[in-house]
Amino acid sequence: MLPPTRARLSGLAVSLPAQYRTMEKTREEIARQSPFVPPPGALEDLTGIRGVHVREAGEQASDLAVSAATKAMAEAGVGAGDLDLLLFASCCQDLIEPATAHIVAAKLGAGCPVFDVKNACNSVLNALEVASAFIESGRYATVLIACGETPTMTTRWRVPDQEAFLRALPGYTLSDAGAALLLTAGPAGADDPGVLTTHFGADSTAWDACTVESGGSLHFRPADDEPTYIRLNGDLLRSAALDMAPRAFGRVPEELRRARESAFIAFHQISRRQYDEVLTALDLPADRCLPTVADHGNTASASLPLQLVRARESDRTEPGDQVALIGMASGFSAGLAIIRL
Repeated sequence: MLPPTRARLSGLAVSLPAQYRTMEKTREEIARQSPFVPPPGALEDLTGIRGVHVREAGEQASDLAVSAATKAMAEAGVGAGDLDLLLFASCCQDLIEPATAHIVAAKLGAGCPVFDVKNACNSVLNALEVASAFIESGRYATVLIACGETPTMTTRWRVPDQEAFLRALPGYTLSDAGAALLLTAGPAGADDPGVLTTHFGADSTAWDACTVESGGSLHFRPADDEPTYIRLNGDLLRSAALDMAPRAFGRVPEELRRARESAFIAFHQISRRQYDEVLTALDLPADRCLPTVADHGNTASASLPLQLVRARESDRTEPGDQVALIGMASGFSAGLAIIRL
């Protein structure tokens, strides 16, 4: 019998576009295109965000993924020929067909099996669970998770009135980013590093609370631009995910307790207000969390890797530390992973 195997995080990286759009610049663009103009400072007050990263013209989701993947592979000392599996995990994509994972693999020069993992802002976290399961089973030993997010494409600039502005508000917080995690097989001893546990839950009856409708069978060729924008269809004041997440994690109290005890806790962030609400809802220690959303906006499924990178850069984590990743995504789904670095 083969010894137990654990998926080890051997490489981690993010790639943020150099172009940065402040909330004041966002307001100016809305004013240029819309009959409704939010008052000065309203976006900052409503979101707690100073600005977002925006891709260059012609830069694709796959390009952001490749940029981050190249750095993560270099950190792990792994070449494209060493990959056993490549997962592209993202809200966004280059094309409907084929899977964007093929485009990422071609740009990297990888010849391994590939496929996409897509579950809104939990895409990377779900891919971590998939990769970990493959590695633990012995099916693959080296798995690259590459993420490329270009959600600024769904921002609505022409808004007729205040309600339309508020329903489009999530789009003004969205930020483009690339991220990558390189996982390798290692021993699964009591003190060995790697993915220790994962847990997911969902309430799919709320799938239509926040949507981007175009690109699928529902609005394959929309007659107007409306389905191309991200739109908040539910309660304008509260995210259903904040109600669903405590219920989902309440079913696994031991895992949530372990998450709270971790040296660092990353959770998906869409605004500064939501950041504070999650701290309260899940009873998380604020001194072991990091509000990256204030400077970087909502980077979709790149949010959790971004927080891990920033924590490492600021010496908030070191090898051997236990970290927790908590995901919440439209649909709605909630996820939890605990990793020893």
